[in-house]
Amino acid sequence: MYKNKKTGIIGIIISIIVLIILVLLTNVKPSSIANLENVFGKLVMPIQNGLTYLKNKIAGNSVFFEDINNLKFENQELREKNKQLEEDLRELEIIKAENATLRSYNNMSEKYTQYKTVPAYIINKDISNLSDTMVINIGSDNGVKENMPVITTEGLVGYIISTTNNTSKVQPIIDPATSVSAAISTSRDGVIAKGILGSNNTLKLMYIPTDADLVLGDTIETSGIGGIYPKGILVGKISQIIEAKNITDRYAIVETAVNFSKLETVLVITE
Repeated sequence: MYKNKKTGIIGIIISIIVLIILVLLTNVKPSSIANLENVFGKLVMPIQNGLTYLKNKIAGNSVFFEDINNLKFENQELREKNKQLEEDLRELEIIKAENATLRSYNNMSEKYTQYKTVPAYIINKDISNLSDTMVINIGSDNGVKENMPVITTEGLVGYIISTTNNTSKVQPIIDPATSVSAAISTSRDGVIAKGILGSNNTLKLMYIPTDADLVLGDTIETSGIGGIYPKGILVGKISQIIEAKNITDRYAIVETAVNFSKLETVLVITE
């Protein structure tokens, strides 16, 4: 009985509170409600803005990662295209080199029509302090024999010192052990051109006649004496004259007509 009485009192109290709230709400002015909404807005809007920013940020990250994947794919495509372009460029360079070699052969053949020649290219160079030799890609199977002269369009290279079936070894005129019987083109004086140790583009002109007039720029060519080189092949030009107290000891430096450091193709005179 006591419990039922207590429950009834609580119910009465709640009813009174509800009535009071209703009375208060009825009497509240519209401006007060607006103020309440403003306060509510100030509290809620920052939270709403933060949630919106976070949403946009997440969406932006998604686009960012998508862009990264696209860039990786495009980068891979560019790598493959670049690789193909490099291969095409290498093939083009090979074709250009082959064409240059063919033109060189053709020019040499046209210049030396009085000789029967076989074209070749250098496959190895053996350069040391004591000697200089080169290996070319033709041999006895191509009709090449020892002591045959080797030339280019620029001038004299050397001669064949040994052969195999498919290769030959050339001793160039710049080798210190090599001497060339030559003549001064203007005076026709006979001289000897000899290789200089450690030099790949100069020769020493020796045994110059005492009455010979040396002039800078004079060309030197083979004299035809000695049984190896035909007459009239260009050797080089005089670049320096070294005088001595005894005129018999004077000599000159000859710059070779052939650039041996860049030499690639040659002709072997077989007849």
